[in-house]
Amino acid sequence: MLSDGLAGDGLAGAGCPSLFARGRAPVLVNRKLATETVRLCYEAFAVLHSGISRTPIYVSEPLTRASVRNARAIDRTDSFHEEERLPEADRARLDDYVRSGFDRGHMAPAGDMPSAAAQAESFSLANVVPQNRVLNRGLWAAIEESVRRLAVARGQLFVVTGTIYAGTTIDSLDGRVLVPTSLFKALYDPARGEAAAYLVANRADAEWRSIPLGELATLSGIDVFPGLAATAMDLPEPRTYSRGDGAGSDMAGGRPKGRMREEPGFEEWALATLHRMARRLLREVLRSIF
Repeated sequence: MLSDGLAGDGLAGAGCPSLFARGRAPVLVNRKLATETVRLCYEAFAVLHSGISRTPIYVSEPLTRASVRNARAIDRTDSFHEEERLPEADRARLDDYVRSGFDRGHMAPAGDMPSAAAQAESFSLANVVPQNRVLNRGLWAAIEESVRRLAVARGQLFVVTGTIYAGTTIDSLDGRVLVPTSLFKALYDPARGEAAAYLVANRADAEWRSIPLGELATLSGIDVFPGLAATAMDLPEPRTYSRGDGAGSDMAGGRPKGRMREEPGFEEWALATLHRMARRLLREVLRSIF
């Protein structure tokens, strides 16, 4: 895992280029978004994290037929954790989500991860936003699975998933972690030169719509695939899948498999608090010695 400390400059070769379409990171056309940002590189995805919202601004990942098939062979193991590469004041904490009423919603889904190590990295809170529970376990899970199936059908996609904060009042968890008003998932097919994005409000009754990248840049302040000329992509209708659909789906009985543990419990919060106290005590002991 790497951290290059860069905002979304779009330069080729700037930190984990293989995780971006043609090696170019998304560009923040709204420069206000660039305040207190850090790019984090993981095995299978890259995050531009905001210390203001304490959430990702966007997450970029390549999906291939092989990577999706590898991901389907890996059992999901939930292990949400704080991102210690970020300054403590700028990162989300596990206890921010306790009894918040929101799921910890992956931006790069655990179900996309092609190895156990990559899946473990996907549970970093740097890859997570407060997401409406009904949305996360329903429509959004269906979008994620539909994107995986499209990657299998086409062979390769680049995916950028991100947040939009719109309006004069933004909800937050404990006054720390901002709740996005909408989420998007943008797709680019390099073989066909096609692109489009799913746009969904972060609420229980949300419906999705397909938008072109120009409109997405206006709404989000992010040029997700800079410098790429693309024609409109016909996005697949999101729907739930059962195991019997023949693609090793993450869905069972119309409900995302493994999704029901999204809401953190008291035991997990208490354990995280104890770990945090132990680390602080260790730091104080070391300071007293040295």
